[in-house]
Amino acid sequence: MYFTLFITVLLTAVTLVLAAFVIAKLIGPRSYNPVKGEAFECGIPTRGSSWLPMHVGYYLFAILFLMFDIETVFLYPWAVVVKQFGAMALVSIGFFLLVLVFGLAYAWRKGALEWK
Repeated sequence: MYFTLFITVLLTAVTLVLAAFVIAKLIGPRSYNPVKGEAFECGIPTRGSSWLPMHVGYYLFAILFLMFDIETVFLYPWAVVVKQFGAMALVSIGFFLLVLVFGLAYAWRKGALEWK
């Protein structure tokens, strides 16, 4: 039963993706201008190479943001069902938050939150 459902969903997904590509190719605008392939940012033409080294602090900050963003995503469903699970839910979320606090303390100590 589940195998049939899996195959049906898979075939439906493949069919819809292929249909979207075919429809876009048929009715989409066609522009073969060489300018279309150039690097472009905010309407201002680039000067020089677009491959510039980025400071690692940006990546660390983004990872920290995602970590705490995901924490919020996990906290909301937990808050909805916490009464049903009782003390075990409090212990599990306490451990989850403890790991996040240790991660934040580690990042803070390493200087990932400081802009230089």
